[in-house]
This record gives sequence, C-alpha cells and structure tokens, in this order.
Amino acid sequence: MVISVPRLVIAAPSSGSGKTTVATGLMAAFASRGLAVSPYKVGPDYIDPGYHSLAAGRVGRNLDAYLCGAELVAPLFAHGARGCDVAVVEGVMGLYDGAAGEGELASTAHVAKLLRAPVVLVVDASSQSRSVAALVHGFASWDPEVRVAGVILNKVGSERHEVMLREALDESGVPVLGVLRRARQVGTPSRHLGLVPVAERRAEAVEAVGAMASLVREGCDLDALLAVARSAPALSSAGWDPAEVVACGASFPSPAPSRNWGLRPQTPDRPERPRPQAPPLSASLERGDPHDGLSGAPVVAVAGGPAFTFSYAEHAELLAAAGAEVITFDPLHDEQLPDGTAGLVIGGGFPEVYAAELSANEPLRKAIAELAFSGAPVAAECAGLLYLSRELDGQPMCGVLDATARMDERLTLGYRDAVAVSDSVLAVAGTRMRGHEFHRTVVEPGAGAAPAWGLHAPQRRVEGFVQQGVHASYLHTHWASAPGVARRFVERCRTS
Repeated sequence: MVISVPRLVIAAPSSGSGKTTVATGLMAAFASRGLAVSPYKVGPDYIDPGYHSLAAGRVGRNLDAYLCGAELVAPLFAHGARGCDVAVVEGVMGLYDGAAGEGELASTAHVAKLLRAPVVLVVDASSQSRSVAALVHGFASWDPEVRVAGVILNKVGSERHEVMLREALDESGVPVLGVLRRARQVGTPSRHLGLVPVAERRAEAVEAVGAMASLVREGCDLDALLAVARSAPALSSAGWDPAEVVACGASFPSPAPSRNWGLRPQTPDRPERPRPQAPPLSASLERGDPHDGLSGAPVVAVAGGPAFTFSYAEHAELLAAAGAEVITFDPLHDEQLPDGTAGLVIGGGFPEVYAAELSANEPLRKAIAELAFSGAPVAAECAGLLYLSRELDGQPMCGVLDATARMDERLTLGYRDAVAVSDSVLAVAGTRMRGHEFHRTVVEPGAGAAPAWGLHAPQRRVEGFVQQGVHASYLHTHWASAPGVARRFVERCRTS
C-alpha cells in the first residue's frame, strides 16, 4: 500500500522551544481552511494529543518507536491518516533526543525518517542573532537522512531582531517559514506532570487553541508549510487495522527465558507449558456467554473524565475489535459502573488532584471493589493503580489493593523493558513488554505477593500487583505492540 498523505514534522533543538504551540496552532490553522488534519505526537505523552484533537477535530495519536517498535510507526500513521488531507506530527524533546542509551531510537528524527517526512525546526531565538544560523546548520547537517525543510523563529523580540535572524539564515540555505513574536506567546497552564489536560479545562483549552491558531496564521506562511508537507515522498506501508491484527491471531511478544531475568520464578515449582491462545472470536460469539451484551459483546468499562485522561486511542479500538462493547464512565460523577460491566480498564491521569472528589464517590468505589473481588478482569495503569489502593494522600480509595499511595517530590520518568512475572488477565508469565513510567507518586508496598512486572533498569526490581482478575501497575503500555493483550482481556471478560 502506498501512502501519499502530505505530512510534516514539527521539531526543535530542545524542549521548551515552542513545538506544542506551533504544532497545535498549525493543526488548527489548517483545519480552519477546511483541510482534514491528522494529528500526531512523537513519544508516549498523553497530554499534547488532547490539544491536538481539539485543534484538528480528529483523535490525536502517538507514534512511539520504543513502545510499539519501529515497524509499527508507519502502519499506525497510515491508520490515523485515512481520509485526511494533511498530517502534522509534533516531535518530542530535541530533534535527535531518543530513548536513553539507545541512540536515535524513538527520537523525532527517527520517526521522521520512518515516515519519510520533512522536518520544520522551531527555534527559540530570544537570546541570539547570527548564531541561529550555526544552530540550524548543525541540526540540518547532522543526519543526511533527515530533511530540515524550514525553520520557524519563535520569541523574536522586534523587527530589527527579525532582520538580523533572517540575514543570518540566508547563508544557511534553510528557509524561514514563520516568525512568532515574543509578546504574542500563548499561555497554557502547567503543573507537576506538564500541561493541564484538555478534559480539565475545556473552555480555557478551546480559547488557548484558538490563540495558538491565530498566532500561527499571523506569523507563518501557511501556503509554504503546506507545500513542504506535500513534498513528502510516497510511503509504502499497509495501514494498521485493529480488527485485522486481532482476527489474525496476533498475540504477544516472545516470552522471556524461564529464569525471568533473575527477578523471581515465573510460577512456583511447575514445568514450562505452552502459552494459552485465545480461541477465534467467532467461536466466542457462538457460545453466547452470560456476560455478552445486546450485540453479543461483553461490556468493558473504561474510566475517563478529568481524573483519568491518559489513554491511547488504539486500546479502545483493540478492545472493540476483540468483541467488547466499550463504554466510558467518569469516576468523579458516575455512582455506578455501566450496566452489565464484565471488565474494567482504568488508565492514567491525575487522581492525586481529585483525591477528595474520588473518595467522596463512595457508591462507585464500592461497586469497583465488588467487581474486582468477584474475579472480573481489571486492568489498571498508574492512576488506576492509585485508585485501587486503600488510600491516596490519606483519602480512602477503592481498597482493592492492600497498599497506600502518596504524592512524592521525585519524578519517576522513562522507558522500561518489562517481563510479566505472574500470569494475569493481560499476559502470561514470561511475556516481554515495553512500557513507560511517568509519575510523582509512591505506592507502598511497590509490589504484591504476585507482582505484575519485573524491570531490570534503572534498577532491578519487581513492580505492581496481580490478584484474582486484577492487574495493576505503574507501567504504561501500548497495546498496539501486543494486540493479544486486548484479545486475552476480552476473553477473560467472557469467561470470568
């Protein structure tokens, strides 16, 4: 399959240069012209895609070569870009910054090469003049496979400052495609883990995105940027299809050796056995399982609302493709789980910000505890882990896990290579997965009697909880890399 969607990558020399403002504003500006815009974010970040979605009117997606593998970047791009006129990809950190110790892996440059997409460099020019040419030349020449097609100058102080910058860049051969004034910067509130998510400030977010669009429209050459996007060559890749990867039996990454990286035995005193394979979906539907909903689908409730905003769009798509009816609920306001709930997914977010409100919703906390103790499948990541604990910062939570959670000053951040230590509703012991940690909280103890994952870096440890049908962990994973996770979870919803 040949992909001819016009596309460009918005990158920068470093974080804080203005990528999000430019990328989000450009998405909104293109959309206001009547173009169907497909928005993306390089890396695991959940918050920026919310602003992208608001700007483009289309779901924001992530392109992460570490979590999903380089081979899935183009297919996932093609999946999101179906029917679109242009795609805008916001980079992560500096253009060449990737996973620690892994070279270019998962960097913006890596993703740009995988997509054969031109790069537009956003440069904070507030404290330089002629030196900007050396900076841009260095980034443009560092990797000959990365095409830096233009530069947008951000935080420019005056007309005289702009003239000096343009004169310097004339010598570099990299065209200036936009100039944004220092006085016109758009404010977006931040806190301990970055920008405040759109779901928590909808009206203000709409206003901020509108301001970003105006800034980009007034300061950038939209026609030239669209021409850059249209200069991207054709890309050969089949589009990722959740129904196809589930139906074809795609399962898990290879199991780890039985020694389990020396962390802990996989299962006590029992021989190795083949990993169970889920039956074909058609067979499950024909059985008429008691948990099936109106369409023969078990109901999987997914936590949403302001407290639980971290989720990859592909997770719900995979659950639906595996045969589930996916229903979102808001733990801040809904006092009961959706009718017929057979399984529960609680992703990441900011329960620490809403601990009092979550605690006050006692009927829902009890309903979740009852579901978990019944043995139903429950998958919880990070915020979900905190919510299932006994308490968070002294506020009673669901009490599913014999653990307490609290805020911490230290930021835990980074990619992780993980191996499943215990059989669970998501994977069998020994399954390798890649994930990401991003939190300023601590759970004590950090692991249960049956841990969820074993990690070997940055230090060797076990982490998370597996008990009955519950799998709770700090680790964020991307199920597109292992669609068997969704398939296994839905099968357990049918049979639990």
